[in-house]
Amino acid sequence: MRRPTRWWGRKSTPAKVETYTRWSFHFFGVIELLVILLTGVEQGGARLAAAASLVVVAHASVCMLVASRSLDWTLGRRAQPVRLLWGLAAFTSVIALGAIGLAERGPGGDAVETVAGTTFSVVLCFGSGVIALGVRSRLRVAAVVGGFALGAGLLSFAVGTPALAALVMACAVLVAGAFMAFTSVFSVWLLNAVYALDEAKETRTRLAVAEERLRFGRDLHDVMGRNLAVIALKSELAVQLSRRGRTEAVEQMIEVQRIAQESQREVRDVVRGYREVVLEVELAGARGVLTAAGIDARVTGETAGLPAEVQSALGWVVREATTNVLRHGDAKKCSVTVRLREGRVVLTVENDGVAEGSGPVPAGGGSGLAGLRERLSAVDGTLRAGSPGKGVFRLTAEVPLPPAAATVREAAS
Repeated sequence: MRRPTRWWGRKSTPAKVETYTRWSFHFFGVIELLVILLTGVEQGGARLAAAASLVVVAHASVCMLVASRSLDWTLGRRAQPVRLLWGLAAFTSVIALGAIGLAERGPGGDAVETVAGTTFSVVLCFGSGVIALGVRSRLRVAAVVGGFALGAGLLSFAVGTPALAALVMACAVLVAGAFMAFTSVFSVWLLNAVYALDEAKETRTRLAVAEERLRFGRDLHDVMGRNLAVIALKSELAVQLSRRGRTEAVEQMIEVQRIAQESQREVRDVVRGYREVVLEVELAGARGVLTAAGIDARVTGETAGLPAEVQSALGWVVREATTNVLRHGDAKKCSVTVRLREGRVVLTVENDGVAEGSGPVPAGGGSGLAGLRERLSAVDGTLRAGSPGKGVFRLTAEVPLPPAAATVREAAS
């Protein structure tokens, strides 16, 4: 059986906001039922409370269904639930009509009138608010709320309620319905904004990857384009000279061979430069990416004087750790520290975005951690990853320094 914390921790931030929004609207139905139930028990006893609660349970259930379908529609997952919206409006009107009729024409008693009046107001307010969730424009939302308030006032006046009391009833329904409608519209706007921000974040990541690919392609084109053009011209010249029986054709082909070998070396240099990882650059990049994602990033430590192979290995650790923080957690803070300790460079990446109960990461780890261990093993380094405390994940990489580099670092510090 999965723990609730693990189920919640696996959700993305937009999914968490969506779940919270859905259950908030479902909770409105619970509030509607509790109001009627408590009013009925206080005023008329268990029988009256049970009778009113049965009606409100049916109304709250329909409201929950309409709210769920309307949220799916606003997120583009299904068509607008037009029939359900009209059905809720009709059901709400029938319950309100029955409640006000019971209060004015039914059996006397203050308890019955109080429960009926409360039912009348509550179903109209919650009904208009939920219907507003499935309406697109602000004008239509205002029309829904205003229509319910106007209907409440006219209906109250038609069954014999004094004009002033009917006006007060209409104003109360208008204010409460407007509040519910505003809550619905704002919740939808907030949910769409969260999804839009998440999509923009993914788009920014894809653009960064595409930009890097373009840069690599541009560098490769600069290297190979000129050399291939020269090879083509010299090959064509060698063909013409060979057809004429000229010995210069051999010289041209030797030149073609030289240019081809030079092109191979230049391509290897480009690829090597593309794959090189500099620790200082990776630390700056991690700070920028984490800050852009809304995470409080703190990067401390000096990288000057570290050997190139050590910087490369630790740079990959920073890159992979930053990716894991962005993808697999919901961190608010992240710290990256580089320090020298007893002839070893220790890199620590710690964040608070781990799900509770995740525990330590096994030695095999995931494919990313396994790749980091392979890179660190090439420089006799080690990697540890796990949760040292509640809600904290820590990744620690240690790499021994050559004696000469360790002496230089200690002298500099």
